[in-house]
Amino acid sequence: MSYLVLARKYRPRNFSEMVGQSHVVQALSNALGTQRLHHAYLFTGTRGVGKTTISRILAKSLNCLGVDGQGGITATPCGVCQACTDIDSGRFVDYTELDAASNRGVDEIAQLLEQAVYKPVVGRFKVFMIDEVHMLTNTAFNAMLKTLEEPPEYLKFVLATTDPQKVPATVLSRCLQFNLRPMAPETILEHLTQVLRAENIESEPQALRLLARAARGSMRDALSLTDQAIAFGSGQLQEASVRQMLGSVDRSYVFQLLDALARGDGKSVIETSEVLRLNGLSAASTLEEMATVLQRMAVLQAVPGMDAGDDDSDPEIAATARLAQTMPADETQLLYSLCLHGRAELGLAPDDYAALTMVLLRLLAFKPPGATTAAAAQGGAVEPPKKPQPESVPASVVAARPVAASVAPPAPVRPPVAAPPVRPSLEENRPSALVQRTPPAPDFVASREPLPWEDALPMPASALPAVTAPAPAPVAAPVLSPAAAAPPAPVVMNSPLGDVWTALVNRMVAAEMIGALVRELALQSELRTQADGVWTLRVERESLNQAAAREKLQLALQAALPDSGQAPTLVVELGPVGDSPARRNAAAAQERQRLAEETIQNDPFVQDMMRDWGARIVPGSIKPLAPVAGKPI
Repeated sequence: MSYLVLARKYRPRNFSEMVGQSHVVQALSNALGTQRLHHAYLFTGTRGVGKTTISRILAKSLNCLGVDGQGGITATPCGVCQACTDIDSGRFVDYTELDAASNRGVDEIAQLLEQAVYKPVVGRFKVFMIDEVHMLTNTAFNAMLKTLEEPPEYLKFVLATTDPQKVPATVLSRCLQFNLRPMAPETILEHLTQVLRAENIESEPQALRLLARAARGSMRDALSLTDQAIAFGSGQLQEASVRQMLGSVDRSYVFQLLDALARGDGKSVIETSEVLRLNGLSAASTLEEMATVLQRMAVLQAVPGMDAGDDDSDPEIAATARLAQTMPADETQLLYSLCLHGRAELGLAPDDYAALTMVLLRLLAFKPPGATTAAAAQGGAVEPPKKPQPESVPASVVAARPVAASVAPPAPVRPPVAAPPVRPSLEENRPSALVQRTPPAPDFVASREPLPWEDALPMPASALPAVTAPAPAPVAAPVLSPAAAAPPAPVVMNSPLGDVWTALVNRMVAAEMIGALVRELALQSELRTQADGVWTLRVERESLNQAAAREKLQLALQAALPDSGQAPTLVVELGPVGDSPARRNAAAAQERQRLAEETIQNDPFVQDMMRDWGARIVPGSIKPLAPVAGKPI
């Protein structure tokens, strides 16, 4: 007797043997029990989830005669009567299966529909099962529509497809549609255990887990892989042989890579990648396994109690839980995203392993600087960063370089003298939305820092401003409308060092000496101390504190301060920022906007138009012109 493969030998014979499709089984069982039967059913789902199997069980339920030959329509076919055995063996005359992939024309459908006019020969119902129905041509679908809508009372249609999007809406509207879902790996694992127990085949639990994951939701694929693994392992299922057959990556390598990434150990990452290359393991499989472990880690980090229902015999649970406690949650999300994008880039690289190495190095490069993990603290691979005191030089100095002389104390800047107000006449041109007239002079004279466009040449350190005049009294600006109310001004805690740093940063930005992340580091930072050639900056976000950005900013300072000799050494600390160039620039821009709106509101021509013609100023339409060098704001 020839060998019968597991997928056919253990095909479910009734609804109680169906695995993983309880929602479909319940609906069909209730319909059969109450005799509320539709004339057309459509089963959709991926390969190997039970579409054809449910069709055959449904045909047996409609035609079952019972053990005594007196049975009727039932949700539990007996499996021993003539109708049940003939349907299982594929020779029941009133059950027709048509493969639409090879019989997709109108002639084949017309030949099938010719049989619809004849009553069943031996059964209670005729059942037409059309598999892969989405492969039919449009003319074939049209030829079937009328019979599908109003078939004889003894005829039932069962359609199955893996791509319901290609089925016309006119066909979908005539059928009851059931979506068969892909099966979870745990469901497949449980079923494989029962099958192998019935076959008296020894197996390792981890080997079955590999097969369940490799099936990707298809029970037929799982049973086919199990047949192949039994042959490969000479009648036994061992983890090593199954892993070798599947070509999957041992998760011990994945845990080694993730542990090295958590510790920032680039050497271990490269060595593990080289081992994967020497063993011929798939780069795509490596990234896939890493993404799977990272996803499980993210779940454990978000909900620590989610691992309570897992199988304690799985050795990967403990390793995953340990890495979840070791790696920060934001870093886990970042690594997961990079692994997904890295899989898409494998085909673009000249070599899979070179692409894998670059993805792993990218995971290291994007690791947040100074991040301390539990594993690093225990293993001593990474020392926790020491936060410098605000008024003292920290122990660790980034890129320490000797400085011959400290920066000279800055000299105060002479405040500009505001021009007298100019009152426009009605004969002048009407004002545009952009402010082109000199704004009225306020009743005070305020000192301000030089803006980037006011000085394009380098300035020696001795000429930098250091003293900030007392803040002027606020001038109430006219409110155009509730929708045009200006946002609250950023709070700026002016300081002498802030004057120095703002002027210097604005000059470097105007001269395009810094850009991208270096520019953001300079604009968002606050100069805290200036002593013995060491400048201490403070930022609020750790993402700005990059080693490469600090080095580039230090080189830019050396070019911007040619008279000071060597560049000052920069130290960056984390903390609240009250006085930064970005805050001052935002406050200056808001002040220009306020003066622009005030100028337009006080213009006589605008006032005449609003009074005589009912004109109004559209909120948000007033934009101040960019300041010109040498002229007041």
